Amino acid sequence: MTRSKPRTPTPSATTEASPSVASALRTLEAEAGGITALAAALNSDLGPAFAAAVELMRTARGRVIVSGLGKSGHIGRKMAATFASTGTPAFFVHAAEASHGDLGMITPDDVIMALSWSGETAELKNLINYSRRFRIGLIAVTAEPDSTLGKAADVCLTLPKAREACPHNLAPTTSSLMQLALGDALAVALLESRGFTPVDFSVLHPSGKLGAMLKFVRDLMHTGDAVPVKPLGTKMSDALVEMTSNNFGCVAIVDARGDIVGMVTDGDLRRHMRPDLMTARVDDVMSKNPKTVHPEMLASEALELLNSSKITTLIVTKGKKPVGIVRLHDILQAGVA
Repeated sequence: MTRSKPRTPTPSATTEASPSVASALRTLEAEAGGITALAAALNSDLGPAFAAAVELMRTARGRVIVSGLGKSGHIGRKMAATFASTGTPAFFVHAAEASHGDLGMITPDDVIMALSWSGETAELKNLINYSRRFRIGLIAVTAEPDSTLGKAADVCLTLPKAREACPHNLAPTTSSLMQLALGDALAVALLESRGFTPVDFSVLHPSGKLGAMLKFVRDLMHTGDAVPVKPLGTKMSDALVEMTSNNFGCVAIVDARGDIVGMVTDGDLRRHMRPDLMTARVDDVMSKNPKTVHPEMLASEALELLNSSKITTLIVTKGKKPVGIVRLHDILQAGVA
């Protein structure tokens, strides 16, 4: 039996759906207002507390333990994951499970970040008491600085009051987004304070799209006899054999010390096409000072160089000596795009 194709909305259907679009726009406007209020707070009273929280987490000998319940718990899981992936060891402890043995996961070297919009989440009580008993750093993320959580914390990150996008002002929407944005801001501030580099990032993201983007040129380049190299003074007929035998469409030209001084490509052949081309020397045909890359360059950076230069192949060098060759095709095949 053949399936009917999904129906494309007609103009009348779009008109009927306009209340939904209007609702979506109201939601985005409300949530944008929350982010604006958060930015304003950071420029005011929240700024010093934010800096103190970053310093407390940065200097901790242990990990950042994020905890919360309900929507705050879901946001907390994401915050912990973002911290961990950007160089700040962290994990999430469920506020309710903490009272049933998971407090044992937390050490005096750790820092606790507890999320509660009201600051009165009952399940956080034992976590708060535990942090005070063993003098574990406690950061509160709440809208109520005078709440139980806010008063107990070493650092209180007070979120500004903002109306929820929910028309009843009940379902956590704007508030959840503000928590999420604050978590991202903390993670990035920590990342920058630690000097966390793309190389560090690649260690923590070896798989998937990010892993591919963080591969190095050395991981993708062709080496050894596969690298097409000829010395200055070589006849173009010999250079052409080298270009075609390895299927790269180019050959690196080196001087007596083995340093790269030029490159002959298919484009150079077309530009210098003449009856005596095969008896000419590479010195007269090559493009001088070709673009090269280092083996430790990120493949994503090499791809950007290839695209911006409108070329398809790069010679890889250490110092000035060719040690490899990498093609646009190699980078794309590895998923770096």
